[in-house]
Amino acid sequence: MMSALKHRTLSAAIVDQLRQSILDGTHKAGAQLRQDALGEAYGVSRIPVREALFQLEAEGLVRIVPQKGAIVAELSLGEIEINDVFDLRCLLEPRMLAQSAPRFEAEDFTRLDDIQAGFERAIAVRNVSDGGQLNADFHMALYVRAEQPRTQSIVASLLQTSDRYTRVQLSTTASMGTAETEHAELIELCRAGKVTDACRLLERHIEAVRRDLLRVVGRKGAAST
Repeated sequence: MMSALKHRTLSAAIVDQLRQSILDGTHKAGAQLRQDALGEAYGVSRIPVREALFQLEAEGLVRIVPQKGAIVAELSLGEIEINDVFDLRCLLEPRMLAQSAPRFEAEDFTRLDDIQAGFERAIAVRNVSDGGQLNADFHMALYVRAEQPRTQSIVASLLQTSDRYTRVQLSTTASMGTAETEHAELIELCRAGKVTDACRLLERHIEAVRRDLLRVVGRKGAAST
């Protein structure tokens, strides 16, 4: 039992490291992830590495290809169009904000202001990696008072799934500026008690990310042909 627990702990740590390396571009789309090389790099056997790669495959960051092994998944225009991640976010996040915002306390606004300040600093230096993480932190901070733990867990998973695409979207100056402005507006609407307006803005904000992604990824795809 202790051995199995150790493998699970190692695997989780490797998942976190590899996920971050994929999201920040250290491992590029299409790159092969060799189990033996990764095991040597992390100082572990191939077993926790293999488990980590299967987890990343489930998250859509890795593809397991016969005869080739694990490959970093390409960014896909079609995936944005057909998957339901953004549809679910548009459905669930405004509903959670509607329950959470009326219960905000001073400490919650302090937390949102701190995240927003960090987000603005990341944008100023075009740090897309930190910006992506702070974007997810900001969204989850909006829902901190929602008494919907299962929905919060689902939304956290959706944000993680869309994180790679969100970072691509944030890679453009215009998108960074829009996200910064809309996050600030969301805070002020909540602070003013205008919860309905905040929920409407949140839905438009999420949908705008999808539209931007279709443009950005579409341009990348056209440029590579």
